[in-house]
Amino acid sequence: MGKKVTIEFRPKLVEASFVERLNRFAALVNVNGKEALAHVPSSGRLKELLLPGAAVWLRPAYAPSRKTAFTLEVVRAQNGTMVSIDTGMTNRLVELALREKAIPPFSECIKVKPEAAYHLSRLDFRLECRGTETWIEVKSVTLVEGGTALFPDAPTERGRKHLKELERIVSAGGAASVLFLVQRNDAVRFAPNAEQDPDFAQALASARRAGVQILAYSCEVTESEITADFDAELPVFITHSAIT
Repeated sequence: MGKKVTIEFRPKLVEASFVERLNRFAALVNVNGKEALAHVPSSGRLKELLLPGAAVWLRPAYAPSRKTAFTLEVVRAQNGTMVSIDTGMTNRLVELALREKAIPPFSECIKVKPEAAYHLSRLDFRLECRGTETWIEVKSVTLVEGGTALFPDAPTERGRKHLKELERIVSAGGAASVLFLVQRNDAVRFAPNAEQDPDFAQALASARRAGVQILAYSCEVTESEITADFDAELPVFITHSAIT
């Protein structure tokens, strides 16, 4: 069985309201009646989340050289669900889970190496599982529609490249997985977002046929912590049309 792993937000997050997104990585927020700049730690579109007036939670930044006073960590979606938008958080949670043997498919794996180079890419994790070199690529998911977690929310050439590298690993005799971590708790299934990126959906289907393992899990998010539940794997549907 899997386990849950939790990371507390440090320092304590500050509640604010969202004003507007200025560019991919910067947003204007309102903190206690005053406007401030916040770093957006995601290149995703997040159009369904970053709406004017949305409640957000910010991590204060103390580096004097930074142009932004905060980092935007959590957004409350229109349906009330708390969503973590920090794409780096997924790797932190998965690394913690791998070291704690919390993810069932990798509970017997050792020698966890983050950011390992393979061929023309750098993949998130390399492990040794029962003598077999195993590679994992982690993807952060924030978009949920009708209970279905969807990735990506914008076309991703980088994501397609990673899937091809995972296929290459399997064809060479290794083991490879792509793990979609949904940073919210209202998903009951996962599917590729073929409407936004049909090429990624096709690449994911190709990867599964080649023997790449596809995993999906969800998280519980509050204003103080995020908990990934690796005891409850989400079913994966390769075509979104199969569930609509």
